[in-house]
Amino acid sequence: MVRTDVVVIGAGQAGLAAAYGLRRAGLEPGAGFVVLDGEDGPGGAWRHRWPTLRVDTTHRINDLPGLPFAPTDPSRPAAEVVPAYFDEYERTFDLQVHRPVRVTAVRDAAPDLLVETGSGTWTTRALINATGTWTHPFRPRYPGQERFLGRQLHPAEYRGPAEFAGLRVVVVGGGTSAVQLLMEIAGVAAATTWVTRRPPHFHEGPFDEDAGRAAVARVEERVRAGLPPQSVVGVTGLMLTPQVRAAQESGVLHRLPMFERITPDGVAWADGSTVAADVILWATGWRAALGHLTPLRLRGPGGGIAVDGTRVRADPRIHLVGYGPSASTIGANRAGRAAAREVVALLREPLSA
Repeated sequence: MVRTDVVVIGAGQAGLAAAYGLRRAGLEPGAGFVVLDGEDGPGGAWRHRWPTLRVDTTHRINDLPGLPFAPTDPSRPAAEVVPAYFDEYERTFDLQVHRPVRVTAVRDAAPDLLVETGSGTWTTRALINATGTWTHPFRPRYPGQERFLGRQLHPAEYRGPAEFAGLRVVVVGGGTSAVQLLMEIAGVAAATTWVTRRPPHFHEGPFDEDAGRAAVARVEERVRAGLPPQSVVGVTGLMLTPQVRAAQESGVLHRLPMFERITPDGVAWADGSTVAADVILWATGWRAALGHLTPLRLRGPGGGIAVDGTRVRADPRIHLVGYGPSASTIGANRAGRAAAREVVALLREPLSA
């Protein structure tokens, strides 16, 4: 069993921002804090983005604190450029990330916490959880799903449009990923159909800092009330870029309401209409990856974990970053640094307090 003051779980944007804050506060890697990451290398979820997602076609990629993100070629795949940036960041600030270390459970051993992993157990006074959502893709259930004869997949498994050449594809979901993938696939597929639960909302103009703050505030209201968080990207709407406008005009982004059931060879609506499909792409988002925190019983009656800022209301030793309002690059940096400040203040309190 290894002793440290703070354990940070996850080395994505939020986790690295938190580790940077701890380093700036004077904590040293090892006895002061450790960063545990389940990936084989730097980059967090960016390591798994589809190859056709370029830096210049993503939602904004924010700088990590203390080191500007300045790619020389924004047309390169984000899955290459961002992990390289994260790698440079870890080395620049000597964060000494432990990987691959997969956390299996966190348990209460008051006044400490026990962080159990496949590589041993850490005992710590405080925990900053930054596990994000990428490892927990959400796939809804619909009648007839198990009898579908084609392929079903999630964007977490998407590797580019070439594998859909000549196929009939139904894309389910109203977020940015659904739109981006639909536009890619439409160029090679025999036919595409776009299905969403609610009518999509497109907005003109740039997604600026004011819009970002407003989106974060809406999600923050829910997590403060102990409700399951919405995606920050989900509440921002869809940017009406020239490419999106062209896809609308060509009919690619013609949206249909959600189907009622899945048939062996496609999908069907309550009015009897059907669409044949070889593939259903469930671009239906992700959920917070918090299964390892289950032993702590942090979830409330609303189904979520109530937090004030990043601090778990039921247990001030624990902070959640990359959760709710910080589950995107919009809020991750701010949340990571805020969690670090509060944790450092907690460490200065007497153990009997």
